[in-house]
Amino acid sequence: MKNRINKLRDFYILWSTQSLSQLGSAITSFALTLWLYEKTGSALSTATLTICTYAPYVIMSIFAGALTDKFDKKKTMLVCDLMAAMTTVLVFVLYKTDLLTMWHLYAINMVSGLMNTVQQPASEVAYTLIIPKDEYQKTSGLQQLSRSLISIGNPLIAAALYGLAGLDLVIAVDLLTFTIAFAALLFFIKLPEISGNGKNDGNVLALAKEGLSFLKHNPLILCVILFMSGVNLTASAFDAVLPALVIPRAGNNALGIVTACSGIAMVIGSFLPTVLPKPKDRVRVIYLTMLFSLGIENFVLAFTRNPIIWCVAQFIGWVFVPLMAANQNVIMRNNIPVELQGRVYACRNTLQFFTIPIGLFLGGFFVDSICEPFMAFNGSNPFLTTLFGAGKGSGAALMMFILGVFGASLCLISGQFMKRYKYIE
Repeated sequence: MKNRINKLRDFYILWSTQSLSQLGSAITSFALTLWLYEKTGSALSTATLTICTYAPYVIMSIFAGALTDKFDKKKTMLVCDLMAAMTTVLVFVLYKTDLLTMWHLYAINMVSGLMNTVQQPASEVAYTLIIPKDEYQKTSGLQQLSRSLISIGNPLIAAALYGLAGLDLVIAVDLLTFTIAFAALLFFIKLPEISGNGKNDGNVLALAKEGLSFLKHNPLILCVILFMSGVNLTASAFDAVLPALVIPRAGNNALGIVTACSGIAMVIGSFLPTVLPKPKDRVRVIYLTMLFSLGIENFVLAFTRNPIIWCVAQFIGWVFVPLMAANQNVIMRNNIPVELQGRVYACRNTLQFFTIPIGLFLGGFFVDSICEPFMAFNGSNPFLTTLFGAGKGSGAALMMFILGVFGASLCLISGQFMKRYKYIE
């Protein structure tokens, strides 16, 4: 045990402090959402905060990855963290001088999102450099654990701090966590030099093209990324549909409880990669776990009207997601040369995550404009009402069924295609 701790010393320091800083940032983001909603009373204005953060991540990821590979990883992370902290300080100054408006927040969130776009692939490469190859699976599980805990904890902590002392205390906590992470990275983490024949001396466009070219010539990785793009399309549509299913039938509090069950499931599921042995075929694990998640959860939610069963469905749908993500991380780290990882991870981010805003739009559009009107028009049909119920929310149940069919078909068809890329270490 002691030898293992020593072997992973740098990982434990970087992981714990960066996770703490991410929690601080998430707390501030949630608190700003509360503040903005108090000022505007508009759900659209608060949703735009997320869009402004996410847009640079999708649009600029390919070029950000090229920048990551071109420059020193540690310095890149330090600069991005510092710039993100400066945006928090700017928010605080504007807030204390009563000048803060939603347009300031939109612009600041775009800058912060851009910094995260560059920092994220740099941190992925940094982890690869300090983690021994035989520890990829277990450390990926720990990274999934911290993300799950942050997703559960940040709304609760943010609401408590904001209610206690407003944005002042929230921002103070965020800056404290930043200081800890920044100092740990600066003084206690030394990243090994990257060896290899790639010196990354080309311009950003050329380097970005190399990332795309690598994916083109490595169909295993590209296939997994495109499959996950389809999964994200389904999952994001699900996120848009879930409130329309739960709130009309059980209320806001039920939605909070049902949503929390997914976070709890991911926390528990995060331990699976740390305790399970290395699988015989990681690609098979990826599509089978997603078949289990996307199939069962959507169908259970479509055909039931009981909040307790909804919670069980949420648990089933999310408990194996960390195991899937850990196996994807291992495949990526084992197959991508470290000197190319920044630009390839960035290409992955664009290809794998661009479907999320599309899914959010399609899920909401289909419920509001197609499924709910269809169920209202056919409210007297005993077959449909037996399956999906009646009244508001029945259209969302129908959409859940459609997502279940789509998700299961995606996994079954992709699984047959991905069998040719069986991955055994």
